[in-house]
Amino acid sequence: MMSQARELRAGRTLADPRWAAVLSRDSGADGRFVYSVSTTGIFCRPSCGARTARPENVDFHENAAAAIAAGFRPCKRCRPDQPPLFRQHAEMVADLCRMIDAADSPPKLAELADHAGLSASHLLRVFKSVTGLTPAGYAAGRRAQRVQARLRACSNVAEALFDAGFNASSRFYENADALIGMTPTAFRAGGVDTEIRFAIGECALGAILVAASRRGVCAILMGDDAAVLARDLQDLFPQAELIGDDPGFDRLVARVIAFVEAPRLGLDLPLDVRGTAFQQRVWQTLREIPAGTTLSYAELAERVGTPRGARAVAGACAANVLAVAIPCHRIVRTDGSLSGYRWGVERKRTLLAREAAGE
Repeated sequence: MMSQARELRAGRTLADPRWAAVLSRDSGADGRFVYSVSTTGIFCRPSCGARTARPENVDFHENAAAAIAAGFRPCKRCRPDQPPLFRQHAEMVADLCRMIDAADSPPKLAELADHAGLSASHLLRVFKSVTGLTPAGYAAGRRAQRVQARLRACSNVAEALFDAGFNASSRFYENADALIGMTPTAFRAGGVDTEIRFAIGECALGAILVAASRRGVCAILMGDDAAVLARDLQDLFPQAELIGDDPGFDRLVARVIAFVEAPRLGLDLPLDVRGTAFQQRVWQTLREIPAGTTLSYAELAERVGTPRGARAVAGACAANVLAVAIPCHRIVRTDGSLSGYRWGVERKRTLLAREAAGE
């Protein structure tokens, strides 16, 4: 029979909210506290995979130093005296990113795995969990940024491509569209040779501007004032040639407006999506959320592969310029309440209500 003292101790542990984190092995609680087990003399992180201790044998401590001061040894399995695993992973991935940045050509996965002391498959999982990207995707994004920076700085296109790590210009031109969305010469001129057709119409949500490049629809903006929308488009593409009042564009605009009025219809038009590799990953995940369904930022971050990246995915949502086509309005707070929306919370509320009603 359990003594009264042990019963009291067990009750105290069961009533402590930290015990729930221990039972669920919540890695999010790592770094907030550790717990010790009197029968073994060791202390662990909340996420430790060791067999769960009996509550009457458990004490909680603010940190590893406090547990050691109380006479306990660190667990050899979860190493609670070391930085939390997510921090170790973050530091390791930051080191790998620096290695990729410094390389003339992207290192192979095996080289990165060898540098980190992990298997290739484990490294791939860890890298994606921290950045949301594969090492190859990260390298491609960084190379695109280097190309853009050098094109702005250099007076000679060939020199800029060489400085960015392309030993042969033909290799760059094979991927120029995906890397910078236009030719190097047009990019250096600030997109001055890029034609963007646009029109402004009216839908149930107010004024709507639809713009398209030769690659596809590049902006769907909503607001109350058509003139403000036109200025917003100019800010998005400051050097592009903006062409309005094109009668041939009306049919496309009508299709986009019909889609905004009834998102469940789907939009089968090509999109010209411009953003960083991470933003594009978030936007692609947003497009996979069915109409009538919502996710929290934390759930979206989980799907993108960055469980701790809720703030980063929120930034990617805020950078979206393709209203409804990239349905960032389907992202809500964890408690289900509405968060901010680039085109106004009331429009977000209306869109979600329509989708919930099956419109």
